Amino acid sequence: MASTPLPAGTQPRIGLTLGSGGARGLAHIPVLEALDDLGLRPVQIAGTSIGAILGAAYASGHSGQDIRQIVLDIFADRNTVLSKVWQLRPRRFGDMFRPGPVQFDPERVLEVFVSEYLPENFEDLQIPLRLLATDFFGVEEIDFEKGPLLPAVAASIAIPALFRPVKHGDRFLIDGGVVNPLPFEGMRSNCDIVIAVDVVGAPVPRPEKSDINMLDSLFGSAQILMQTITNQKLKMEQPDILVRPPHDTTRVLDFMKADRILDRAEHLRATTREQLAKLIKETMKVT
Repeated sequence: MASTPLPAGTQPRIGLTLGSGGARGLAHIPVLEALDDLGLRPVQIAGTSIGAILGAAYASGHSGQDIRQIVLDIFADRNTVLSKVWQLRPRRFGDMFRPGPVQFDPERVLEVFVSEYLPENFEDLQIPLRLLATDFFGVEEIDFEKGPLLPAVAASIAIPALFRPVKHGDRFLIDGGVVNPLPFEGMRSNCDIVIAVDVVGAPVPRPEKSDINMLDSLFGSAQILMQTITNQKLKMEQPDILVRPPHDTTRVLDFMKADRILDRAEHLRATTREQLAKLIKETMKVT
């Protein structure tokens, strides 16, 4: 349920961080809708991995409701999704026989699924956006804030093993969540209120299974590592509002469960809206 937008003159500068987490990252959407409910637009967005995709969409001018509908439309029909996945097959015969599992080209994935909803360059966005990737051999965070948008998003989502690293100059870039799954640092200098949405989650036992299979082990290990990074960061600095959906058994590629993920995260809309409205009132009293 939408609420009345805040009056003009009471609107602070909002910094919004959308973290990594695969399909769990669809829980970012109710938070975007909460901002829309209050008539607020961030002055700055930072995103990594799935947060890079949704952050780019929001920064380009789509509302939270628009993004919800786009996601539901993309994943409404399994056959349509499979048809698009078929378009991602290796184009060169030799690529089919590379050692190891088949890896998708992340930029090609974006072209097939979401490119029509995103502008060409950072400079075309309505809200300043910072996207994060990881320099594989340089072992460091790489930030993108200008230039072509799609390659930057592709680098930020390049989950190891699933996607091929993105070549950028002389660097090989992989998923930004590897080094910084919740990049809220640095926003304080330009923002009155910093909101961080942590959708990484943590391993949850599956009632129907008595052991841990390979996929759960890989995904769960990544969750543990990213949670460790985020928890260490939170000891040094805190966002004003930290949003975390409950842990569940959603896997990194469970996008066909989009409607279910959104339903489970729906309460985040009201929670974020209430926390933000309260914080703004308290801020106004102080000033």
